[in-house]
This record gives sequence, C-alpha cells and structure tokens, in this order.
Amino acid sequence: MEDIHFTPGVLPADTAALRTQIREFLAEHLSDYPSVKRAQSWSGSDREFSKLMGANGFIGMTWPKIYGGGERSALERYVMLEEMLAAGAPVAAHWIADRQSGPLLLNFGTEQQRQRFLPTITRGESYFCIGMSEPNSGSDLASILTRGNHTKDGWRINGSKIWTSEAHHSTYMIALIRTQPQDPKNRHAGLSQFLIDMETPGITIRPIQNMAGEEMFNEVFFDDVLIPDDMLVGTEGGGWGQVTTELAFERSGPERYLSSIQLIYELIHELSKNPTERSAIGVGRLIAHLGTLRQMSMSVATMLEAGETPNLAAALVKEVGVGFEQEIPSRAYELTGRVPLLGNDNDFDQVMAYIIQSSRSFSLRGGTREIMRGIIARGLGLR
Repeated sequence: MEDIHFTPGVLPADTAALRTQIREFLAEHLSDYPSVKRAQSWSGSDREFSKLMGANGFIGMTWPKIYGGGERSALERYVMLEEMLAAGAPVAAHWIADRQSGPLLLNFGTEQQRQRFLPTITRGESYFCIGMSEPNSGSDLASILTRGNHTKDGWRINGSKIWTSEAHHSTYMIALIRTQPQDPKNRHAGLSQFLIDMETPGITIRPIQNMAGEEMFNEVFFDDVLIPDDMLVGTEGGGWGQVTTELAFERSGPERYLSSIQLIYELIHELSKNPTERSAIGVGRLIAHLGTLRQMSMSVATMLEAGETPNLAAALVKEVGVGFEQEIPSRAYELTGRVPLLGNDNDFDQVMAYIIQSSRSFSLRGGTREIMRGIIARGLGLR
C-alpha cells in the first residue's frame, strides 16, 4: 500500500516579487479582456499572447538556459500558473508544450531534439498536442491500434487519434504508436513515441465541436504518414514508461481547481448587489474548498520540487478538483436562482452558461474519474 500524505506546501518568500511582476504583465496586456473569454481559462488560445509570455520568460521557466529556459524553481512556475489561470489568460497555444512535451523531451529526447524544439517552445513559437486516445479504446491506452512500421525511409504511420486537444492549431504532436505486435502477456510492450510535424502529408485533422460550440478537441487521421527516424522519442518499445511519466505532469497543477474560477468571481459580484447571510455562507464554503485544494496542489508541487514522486496524491488532487469545479454552477444556481440564457449580455449569465457546458469535459482530461479512482484505490490497497 502506498503512503498518501499532503505535507503543507509553503511558497518561498522570493516568489512574492515574481507574483507582482506577473500581475503587472497581466494588467498591461489583458486589461480589456472580457469575462466570458477569461472563463475559457487554459483552453483559450492566443499565439501573440504566448509569444509575449515567452519574451518575458514565462514559458519553460524551470528548463536549462541552454535551451531557452529560466532555470527557476518548480514553485516559481507554480506561482506563474496560478496568476495566469486566476486571470483567465489565453494560454492554450503553448500550454501542452510547456507542461508536458518539453519536460518529456528533457527526460527522454535526444540532444538534437532538445536543441531543435525546446527554444522554439520557450519563445512561444511552437505548439504541441498529445496523440494518445483512440476510437474504440476508451480509457485503455494499452489497447491502441495506430501502427508504425519501420522502412528504409523512416516510420510509416497508419491509424487515428481522438480527443486531441488543440491539434488543429498545433505545429507538432507527440504520439504514442504501436511499433510491435500486441503481446497478450505484456500489454504495455511494443509502444513508442514519435514527434510528428502536423503539416506532414497524409495527416487529416477533423475538429469535434463541444457543447459550448468550441472546437478544441479533434480527430486526427494518419494515412501512410512518413516520420523520419530521428523523430523517435526515447527508445523504440519504451513508450509506455515514457507516456506514464508524461501523464504525471498534468494531474496536480492549479488548472485542476482554477478552471471555473471566473464563475466564482462573477457570483461574488452578483451576490454583492443584495448580500445576505445565506449568500455569505455559500461563498465562504466555495472559498474554503478552493483554499483546501490549493493547499493540496501546492503540497504536491513542493514534493515534486524536493524530488519526490507523489503520484497518488496528484491523482487525488485531480479527482477532488474535478468534483469541485463541476459543482460550482450548481452552487451558483442555488445561491442566485438564476438560469442563464444564451445570448444574454450579462457577464454572470454568459460565464455561467459557458461553465455549465464546458465543465462536463473536465472529468475526461488528464484521465477519466474512473481511471483516477482506480489509481487511488490501488494505491490505498483497496483493489
């Protein structure tokens, strides 16, 4: 049974100056950014804003300077993420590259790959998506069927991926591909990761519209797509260990409890027009829950900074955070009695309508709730 604990996380005193710097940056560049846009949180995309972040050293903050990074601490990066998410900044363009793809290349990529890709990420000029899920595979990532066959010219890829966030806006994908036949005795064997230029001939991208009318998710089809040998990431057949390391990067950050924060802001503003004891108690409960999740998330960040691997704690943050974020619209309705109308120009109505629709997908990203609960149960020795 794995030990699960949340040691109180404390941000170093010198992060206060960084927080002030980021708030000044946001005040300068997002002063007229509308509330309904801020509600998109880290799914909002703006390449020019990403380039501004890169120019100010806010992408790849912990990476080595030789690759364009800032060699700052994970806790300093945590402060940056908190401020960007709390402000609803449009960070989707570079988000996956900064959170997952860059660290994956630092851990498993060749020196040539690091020098080629990491500096463009830190400048906010190169955007990545993750090719993992496939049709008919559900949450069983080991069952993927997209194949890579080695030829004298490189790897020929055939198959498809689904629910690929930002694929239609990305310059590269890091895809998990089956390069060896399935082995019933070792389902995790025979998988490899590849860097794929999204403009390679044979790639078709088909956006999937969500309930809120956005086209963030995509289907991606590979029809005899040729990938050069030097775009293999890590070792051939070692993809499963690499991809599980990659998934650990996305399960405990502040995006797991701040994705619906704009609705809390709008709710407080709405209730302040006619404050009551009931509304104060309702908001107080939301803020207390938010504060607890922040402390849990910051604890995981502190453990990661210390070189620990708190995978179970990270899964718990993700699971509890999703429940909190999806609950906020219900709490807002209970406190206001308002049913938002699409097309209403009131900020509260617009933001609440958007969060009601978009938050349904929060339980899928980073691993479904069933997957998270399975990880937690196994870690606690319950299955």
